[in-house]
Amino acid sequence: MKLALTLRVSAAAGIDMDLVREAERLGYEAVWCGEAYGTDAVSPVAWVLAQTHKIKAGTAIMQMPARTPACAAMTAMTLQALSGNRFLCGIGPSGPQVVEGWHGVPFGKPLARTREYIAIIRQILDRKAPLEFSGEHYQIPYRGPGATGLGKPLRSIIHGDPSLKIYTAAIAPAGLRTAGEVADGTLPFFMSPEQAEAIVGPVREGIAKAGSAKTLADFDLAPYVRVAIGDDLAACRDAIRPNLALYIGGMGARSKNFYNDLAKRMGYEAAATVIQDHYLAGRRKDAEAAVPDRLIDETSLVGPKERVRERLRAWQAIARDHRISSLVLAGADIAALRTVAEAVL
Repeated sequence: MKLALTLRVSAAAGIDMDLVREAERLGYEAVWCGEAYGTDAVSPVAWVLAQTHKIKAGTAIMQMPARTPACAAMTAMTLQALSGNRFLCGIGPSGPQVVEGWHGVPFGKPLARTREYIAIIRQILDRKAPLEFSGEHYQIPYRGPGATGLGKPLRSIIHGDPSLKIYTAAIAPAGLRTAGEVADGTLPFFMSPEQAEAIVGPVREGIAKAGSAKTLADFDLAPYVRVAIGDDLAACRDAIRPNLALYIGGMGARSKNFYNDLAKRMGYEAAATVIQDHYLAGRRKDAEAAVPDRLIDETSLVGPKERVRERLRAWQAIARDHRISSLVLAGADIAALRTVAEAVL
């Protein structure tokens, strides 16, 4: 089982490169950086790749509505070339509140967009012919309203690596099936080893639909696992509650919150409803208090070192049968990196 970590970017403090360098020294596979509606994902990844030698760095995720597929491919090829192929390309549709409320474009059909987006990136990387694509979301060259008629198919000036790994960030069943079908990996926002099939099942279905030689063992299923290590178990759980409450309760509208839906699929339907009710009413502390201890324990690594080491055995068990490939530690400090590495690597 490979280990990775999330990258924290602060406008005041920047990036903790000591944390990244220690992860590299310990043998962590990758560091991942996200974006919402503040810092972007690409700039911090470039910063990390420029100051490291072995560890990979990936976008988790580049929001597709913010970039054309060709722009994403150009970014990927550039960072591949500059880093010795240590860049990992994570893309995703984001959610309707960000897509329409921040980027000002229609949310549309995210799965169809994902398929087209990845297909275009792969065509650019393959470089077998000048780029031409005709889909529902993208037409290249563009010949629609306002077109000059001067556009022509172009081939990338530089040679990218067609083996570039493309990840999606998926948690809904349809998104997970799409990831299994067209991507090389996916980054579920949270997951439980005891209920792994909620994530693995749809991925497996997508792989089967692809009809290729790819198997689940070839697919990098890399769930985020929040980490809070300390002797006070209750305090460690409390450190995790705000993040889970934010996503389950407030990251999306009442009628469309993929994180809330996943919590319900995992058996926490009543709690997910209460968390969302509190969060959308502005009662954030009540929402945090409503996050069940059991949900935290299932999806996170919390408490004393020995308890964390014991919990890692459950993750290692589902890694052995290829239901996951990596753990992406979220919120880990250097001490936590070392504790997990000692148990796994």
